[in-house]
Amino acid sequence: MPLSPIDLSKIRTYSLQDRPSKVSTAGFAAPWTPGGRFADFLDSLPGLLAGTTLRKIIRSVADAARGGHTVAVGMGAHVIKVGLSPILIDLIQRGVITAVALNGAGIIHDLEVAMAGQTSEDVATALQDGSFGMVRDTTDFLNQAIAAAGSRGAGLGESVGRAICDSDLPNTDKSLLAACVRADIPVTVHVAIGTDILHMHPGFDPAAAGAASHLDFRRFAAMVATLEHGVYMNVGSAVVLPEVFLKAVSLARNLGHPLHRFTAVNLDFIQHYRSTANVVRRPTANGGTGLSLTGHHELLLPLIAAGVREALAQPPVTEAGG
Repeated sequence: MPLSPIDLSKIRTYSLQDRPSKVSTAGFAAPWTPGGRFADFLDSLPGLLAGTTLRKIIRSVADAARGGHTVAVGMGAHVIKVGLSPILIDLIQRGVITAVALNGAGIIHDLEVAMAGQTSEDVATALQDGSFGMVRDTTDFLNQAIAAAGSRGAGLGESVGRAICDSDLPNTDKSLLAACVRADIPVTVHVAIGTDILHMHPGFDPAAAGAASHLDFRRFAAMVATLEHGVYMNVGSAVVLPEVFLKAVSLARNLGHPLHRFTAVNLDFIQHYRSTANVVRRPTANGGTGLSLTGHHELLLPLIAAGVREALAQPPVTEAGG
């Protein structure tokens, strides 16, 4: 039997004014007025979705910095390759960023910027004749820094940063590792053997690199143990640093460190499983705040950094009656 059309005459309706709505004009954007302050621009953004998240991230970082709490950045090397080291270095020098963690590629691109003012080879072309990753200057320098790490009892990040400073390279002022060493803040490097061009060269010492990177993991975990009321930002690392962060959180809690009231942020142009689960959700499930913002690093980081500087230039907001 064919079905009869449903009868619409008896449906129950209600007034739009009585319906809960997720969007109202109170959250709409405002047109930009030329000549305004950057803070005015931030205020003009919609109070919805990413507009709200951006302001939350800025406020969290500014509040942590104002309160003297840890603000740590874990990042993939792409952040360096899109020219953002000066933005991060400025925040380090201002005492906002108090720790930096890199994957193994980070030391390669940071060194090449300091050494030659350029980095990032054309992989597709160089791969055809096997010349990809065979640069001599970069690998010789890093292999010497790895050897020095063992003799100094230093981590990999500190050893490479100190070698850049001591060598007085032409663009040392653009080196993130050097900036961390000069500011005396932790800079750690977390190596996955086989992922970096350095590992293909005969002078690479895997035992020394592994020992230095493991020391960096322990220092990273010590930093994570201080994150209460602070902020951890994962920027452009889809696998390595989210996994390292998760283990460091477990280690810190296992040893009795309070680690529940902090903000974890993931910035990337694609939201990946591990960074979402291991940075934003799992570590903050019992009292923290997890925030994700999707977009290009070369846009998001300068916006956040400028917003933080604007916020720190203003007196702190106090609660009514406080």
